[in-house]
Amino acid sequence: MENIKIATAQFENRSGDKDYNLQIIDQLAGEAALKGAKAIAFHECSITGYTFARNLSKHQMLDISELIPDGPSIQKLQSIAAKHNIAILAGLFEKDSNDKLYKAYVCVDKTGLIAKYRKLHPFINPHLTPGDKYVVFDLYGWKCGILICYDNNIIENVRATKLLGADIIFMPHVTMCTPSTRPGAGFVDPALWHNRAADPTSLRQEFDGLKGRAWLMKWLPARAYDNAIYAVFSNPIGMDDDQLKNGCSMILDPFGDIIAECRELGNNIAIATFTPEKLQQAGGHRYLQARRPELYGKIIGKEHISEQRVIWL
Repeated sequence: MENIKIATAQFENRSGDKDYNLQIIDQLAGEAALKGAKAIAFHECSITGYTFARNLSKHQMLDISELIPDGPSIQKLQSIAAKHNIAILAGLFEKDSNDKLYKAYVCVDKTGLIAKYRKLHPFINPHLTPGDKYVVFDLYGWKCGILICYDNNIIENVRATKLLGADIIFMPHVTMCTPSTRPGAGFVDPALWHNRAADPTSLRQEFDGLKGRAWLMKWLPARAYDNAIYAVFSNPIGMDDDQLKNGCSMILDPFGDIIAECRELGNNIAIATFTPEKLQQAGGHRYLQARRPELYGKIIGKEHISEQRVIWL
């Protein structure tokens, strides 16, 4: 493996407006390519928008969803990737030939579809079908995986993806700034976003506090550190339907250190250089080698009925 530059992005998407969202993806991908990035990652459902889907019927979900790779958005992504000579990772709602619906995330380059992943723990719409497998793929000589939002909160998913060979895990999200049972959690007032030019301080205080980035820092560095991976976290900023999101798209190295982060109060990219040496230098690599699965293989693999509760819904 050779050093590689990868970008993560944040932007304010428009609900259901694929043409607009793809236009912004085109713009940011071009910016990243000019700065030497070989790939750029966007947030969960960055092509379609996300939170508005909680109110859609199955018919409406089928209308917004697309076949992969034959749908128009994937074809457009491929043309954008070819124009800028960069791999692009982005998300959308997927339908199959039997009208089953999925939350999908893809990686494309100028040759077409490289990888497709279906979210294992979808919840935004009751008509979505959970994915049933992990995905590991090659990107410029690096082994990569994808886990979407809630998938990353089940730590076994991250470890399993690592054990399947992933050294980079792309983690597209639409998260933070929603209520939960956690102290300090809650919505952020959209008025602060609309007044951000005059008063960025009050907005940044909310975005960086326990409603936002401070919560992210409780767990995201641990996923990278424990598994000796590069974590590429992507999240929207601004209004997603009626909810304000705080961005904070960032890249962490296998030491769990943030090596690039979007800090603009608007559309932005951050780029980091990935070096293979860190994969073995990091403590997580040694801990992986020291595992004793005979002690806990049957415990972790014990039969269990999955129960998923999302408080803000």
